[in-house]
Amino acid sequence: MSEIDVINFKLVVTGPFAAGKTTFIGAVSEIPVVTTETGTSEGREVKDHTTVSMDFGKVSVADESQLIELYLFGTPGQSRFDFMWDILSKGMLGYVLLVDATRPETWTDAAAIKAKFDELGDVPLVVGVNRGTESDVDKVVAALRLDEAVPVLACEATDKESVKQVLITLLINVVEQLEATVKGSI
Repeated sequence: MSEIDVINFKLVVTGPFAAGKTTFIGAVSEIPVVTTETGTSEGREVKDHTTVSMDFGKVSVADESQLIELYLFGTPGQSRFDFMWDILSKGMLGYVLLVDATRPETWTDAAAIKAKFDELGDVPLVVGVNRGTESDVDKVVAALRLDEAVPVLACEATDKESVKQVLITLLINVVEQLEATVKGSI
């Protein structure tokens, strides 16, 4: 019987309040998502619960020789919980910045979150434009002043296939960065 290599990837899903982070993780997680939601009075017109610590989900991808486990950590979106961004970013290999296309008033918050995460680690980023179209993608790129190298994809946080495309794009960038790091150290 041959042994299977297990490779773990820690990925973070972040973004402003009510961008769809918990839903995004829940769409693909093979385990029930561990959430730390509580009722909220702030933003109640948008939603009545919010993440206060983190969300956690897991996705496994396997072939005959290896098992890749993606550990998905969702951050709270409100800046009053930003201390969790520091904690959850430790050891991350990449992150998804989720932006809600229907709430452009939150894009300034998304830009601030991106700036903070850029300080926390030099890791790949993919921007997911939840509930977005290609024209929304262009608007988000301009609003967040994203470098053209940053992949930006329209997605639907409730749709497993859509979420998988965002994660696959991120995973490809993570693997490319890891390979470049290995080549650079030889």
